[in-house]
Amino acid sequence: MKIDLYQVDAFASKPFAGNPAAVCPLKEWLSDTLLQAIAAENNLSETAFFVRSENGYHLRWFTPSVEVDLCGHATLAAAWVIFHVLGETAEVIRFDTRSGELWVSRDGEALAMDFPAKTLEPLNENREVLDALGLDRAEAVMISDDIVVVIDDESLIDQLQPDMTRLKQLPGRGVVVTAAGREFDFISRWFGPKVGVEEDPVTGSAHTSLAPYWSARLGKASMTAQQGGQRKGQLACDIKGDRVLLRGRVAPYLEGVVTLSNE
Repeated sequence: MKIDLYQVDAFASKPFAGNPAAVCPLKEWLSDTLLQAIAAENNLSETAFFVRSENGYHLRWFTPSVEVDLCGHATLAAAWVIFHVLGETAEVIRFDTRSGELWVSRDGEALAMDFPAKTLEPLNENREVLDALGLDRAEAVMISDDIVVVIDDESLIDQLQPDMTRLKQLPGRGVVVTAAGREFDFISRWFGPKVGVEEDPVTGSAHTSLAPYWSARLGKASMTAQQGGQRKGQLACDIKGDRVLLRGRVAPYLEGVVTLSNE
């Protein structure tokens, strides 16, 4: 069995930036065990698999250890492959996913993803969260599917060296630390050792919580954002009612073929 594989850098205008994702187009679904094994072998934060459906594409995402409900950068990567490699001529792609219907459209040199916005609630386990991150204080600690920690000094973002063992013990999928920025409206870093990803350079799904928060705080419906530590990527966020529009570019890096024996 041979499976085409494309590795691209999402939320980046050139290779070696943004967030790398693997994309595997399939003619039909393979077993969950095999999909997980391929993702583990790829050893990237996400591998996206999709199968053509009657109204668009059925899309799934796997980290090296688990299947996840939502992944922004791998959705962007999958859409790029469909548009630029497979030659899709439509202006908008519809994805059927575990998080419902998602749409990705052409937006000049970028692609725009339409995701449902998420609501943050206060989290009472502040001390445990701050200790795991090595922080003395925070302006707010909240949770949706991720814990969101808001701090008042963007210079601390690059200095973070969290305790991954402690992060695994916290509720939620991952932990994102965010602050207002000087060059960008807000910046962040995301850590997810619980799902097999110690740090994700750019997490589109996290911005479905971050963008509504910063929109309300800054009084802006359109914002620029940067995420990452040593490796960074950029995206634009627009609030459209109960939806978040995330826009970013994709840089191709690698094309290959996965070869699986019958043994």
